[in-house]
Amino acid sequence: MLISLSVIMLLGLFLGWICKKIHFPSLFGMIIAGIIIGPYSLNLIDQSVLDVSTDIRRIALIVILLRAGLKLDLSDLKKVGRSAILMCFVPACFEIIGMVILAPILLDISVLDAAVMGAVIGAVSPAVIVPRMIRLIDEGYGTDKGIPQMILAGASVDDVFVIVMFTTFTGLAQGGEVSILRFVNIPVSIITGIIVGLVVGFIFVKWFLKIKIRATVKAIIVLSVSFALSAFEDNFKVVPFASLIAIMAIGIGIKKWSSHYAKELSEKYDKMWAVAEIFLFVLVGASVAIDSAVSAGVSSIILVLGVLLFRMLGVFVCVLGTKLNIKEKLFCIIAYTPKATVQAAIGGLPLAMGLPCGQIVLTVSVIAILLTAPMGAFGIDLTYQRFLKRNKEGDAA
Repeated sequence: MLISLSVIMLLGLFLGWICKKIHFPSLFGMIIAGIIIGPYSLNLIDQSVLDVSTDIRRIALIVILLRAGLKLDLSDLKKVGRSAILMCFVPACFEIIGMVILAPILLDISVLDAAVMGAVIGAVSPAVIVPRMIRLIDEGYGTDKGIPQMILAGASVDDVFVIVMFTTFTGLAQGGEVSILRFVNIPVSIITGIIVGLVVGFIFVKWFLKIKIRATVKAIIVLSVSFALSAFEDNFKVVPFASLIAIMAIGIGIKKWSSHYAKELSEKYDKMWAVAEIFLFVLVGASVAIDSAVSAGVSSIILVLGVLLFRMLGVFVCVLGTKLNIKEKLFCIIAYTPKATVQAAIGGLPLAMGLPCGQIVLTVSVIAILLTAPMGAFGIDLTYQRFLKRNKEGDAA
């Protein structure tokens, strides 16, 4: 196991560094590292690591969302309130509709199978988007109009919506019925997540004011509580609850009631992310069935690019009527395209469920990761300085 962890970190770092040198996103190199050493290629990762890879990726995602919450200011989010809410579900709906239209034509599958596939492909990747939006906030790009804050909030809730849709469509494919309660649970789980997160954040601030402990210990405590909230969602289904939203809301609450503690904790999680990022993207790469990607054919590639156009149209609808100029709207469209973590997590579930569309869903998921994760990351890195205005505070920094 230790050898596997060593290989993951060293090869991930090395290929990430190579990609940076040629002006590609480092995550692309990390994904490639995972593909090379994963079970579908050289098989250099111990099975004990693969068995817990989902949990490791969840831990990395929790670190990302805590960092995001600690950078988000509620007053900034109010500037784009309507657009941020629309970004939570409109682009995903457009992409699922696009899949239902295009997949039966290109892949000769049923409309229901296309809906299942659309629910898998329709989620954006917080793992790709969130760190980049945090960097934009730190550097002051687009913050005057709340652009990175809007994309941060939307990307975090988008996954909750899409996973509910996935559960609904796979239930239908297995012969179940549509439950209205599932759709009602979407806003309920979001609201309960926000409330719980803000309350926990408030409690942390009051507690930290009364006790004197090191910033590192504070970071460990907040992280541990975040793990517990994530486990609560998995194990207790009595109350609809979106733990990932609650985790980000903890950070938002801490920043709202104490910018000092938010800055202190943010610095600690920035350091944690340096390690978590490697494991996240290498293990995403390791989950990619490369033989499926090779056998995908041109039709699958055209399909992924086609539904991406539907998503882009959905994002454009979300920012209509805002004060954003053309370049800023275009940036939002580009920034909302990457896919990786959700597709890696649930892309193989239809196959495991025994659904007829299982293999083709897995194949298209692989293609979506390989195409959109590096393309979206590269698009963000290439355009944000050109398309977004830097505020005075960012210039001073």
